[in-house]
Amino acid sequence: MKRITLSLISVIVLSSTVIAGGKISIPESIPTVVEPLIDESAFYVGLGVSNMNLHDDFTDEEFSATGIMLQVGYQINKYFAVEGRYTRNIGDVEYDHGNTNNPDYDDYPTDFSNIAIYLKPMYPIDKLNIYALLGYGQVELTNIPLGGTGISADRAESGFQWGLGASYDVTDEIAVFVDYVKFYDDTGFDYRARQVNVDSDAWTFGVSYKF
Repeated sequence: MKRITLSLISVIVLSSTVIAGGKISIPESIPTVVEPLIDESAFYVGLGVSNMNLHDDFTDEEFSATGIMLQVGYQINKYFAVEGRYTRNIGDVEYDHGNTNNPDYDDYPTDFSNIAIYLKPMYPIDKLNIYALLGYGQVELTNIPLGGTGISADRAESGFQWGLGASYDVTDEIAVFVDYVKFYDDTGFDYRARQVNVDSDAWTFGVSYKF
């Protein structure tokens, strides 16, 4: 009993001594580091030069032109954007007769255009950004002459379009890019070549500006 009493007294005395001597060490609270939220959303616009083609696989006929591409987009985050594009020839449309008896033309009397909207998944690697384009659009040839009748007509097809490309950030606002887009790949083109596969595509090199 004496041992228990002495032990309790020792504990009380020791505790009082520690408290009185100011030797109790209370750990400081660890500050919580809150990472600032980075807003990665932004509007952007772009301008590019395109090599446009439309090809008939059966007759090997081909329309080709140098075009200008206008780009407007909204980057939701660094992995995803929504983008609209309008591409149109800025020079002459060339026509290659393929294996038909038609004459070739360096200045075919038509206009070549494409308008589309795309979902744009992206994968950034430092300043390089690899992306895909998946969307819906319409490719069109306008004012095509109808066999010497003096009458012309427009020919257009709408549908799924896709593309692949890469961009490089020159600065935080300016990037250069190159991509390939398939405008069309199906049987027939409006009233032309109804039973034949026709495809249309474009290579584009351009520059974009992020606001």
